[in-house]
Amino acid sequence: MRIVIPEVMDTAAVEWLKARYDVNYEPTLVEQRQKMLDAMADADAIIVKNMTRVDEALLAAARKLRIVGRLGVGLDNIDLEACKKRDVAVCPATGANARSVAEYVICTALMLMRPGLYTSSAEVAAGGWPHKQLRSGREIDGKTFGIVAMGATGQAVARIAGCLGMRLVGYDPVRSPDDTAFRDLGVTPVNLTDLLMESDIVTLHVPLLKETRGLIGRTQIGTMKKGAVLINASRGGVVDDAALLEALRDGRLGGAAVDVYEQEPLPAGTIYENRPANLLLTPHVAGATIESTERRGTLVAQRVAAYLEQCR
Repeated sequence: MRIVIPEVMDTAAVEWLKARYDVNYEPTLVEQRQKMLDAMADADAIIVKNMTRVDEALLAAARKLRIVGRLGVGLDNIDLEACKKRDVAVCPATGANARSVAEYVICTALMLMRPGLYTSSAEVAAGGWPHKQLRSGREIDGKTFGIVAMGATGQAVARIAGCLGMRLVGYDPVRSPDDTAFRDLGVTPVNLTDLLMESDIVTLHVPLLKETRGLIGRTQIGTMKKGAVLINASRGGVVDDAALLEALRDGRLGGAAVDVYEQEPLPAGTIYENRPANLLLTPHVAGATIESTERRGTLVAQRVAAYLEQCR
């Protein structure tokens, strides 16, 4: 059986697969669309990250395809309906990067609550002394932390935030208020409006679906506490970028961090280009650590192999 891997994957996981299958591992293949489509002609499986589009064209080229492994949890680059019609299984690395994203969220929240503090090194080294300007930071102890979606990542965030003395509130439309995800982690279930109104820090962990596109728009941002901070490590398109920038510039929000975008990498000339100082931008790396890369690779490799063995 043949597996195509057109993006970067953990080396140990690739070698494990190579010992069992015919593996075409080309980390830059995703950048050569036609070559990738040609390589899919005899593929039983493909393992992808964020950049590969598993769409009608790829599925049509992959007549033998049985399973798509996803080195992550977001599935917006995979046409799930088309896969279902062709009886192609989709296997995400659910939970494998939850801890990495949670640590990113907590670290970023701490930075945003003390704006400018961790970006003043060059000024201090050059003889500047922004002591007065950097004395207006806030502690997170006793603040309210709002978690939108209580899946594996939201729960990992709650575990850490709860240890820091924060009050936790959570919104998840697919979980009942007595769900263990709330009860066992000390998270008070609330609706989205109340979460936004009460929280000093809001973090988003929803997939990009028709129902979640524009979930945090101008109206929702307008209900947030003055000075609150917003962290989006879920998917681009969940937040109205223009409304977010407007709220940062006029002082309604104290800060924000964005790790995900509708188009990645960002093209030149986006509205983010002249960003305000209280906005942190990172290149979709919240879940990217050495440990999570290994976990994702191992998990997806084993799940894809187990599925292929069933198909023999």
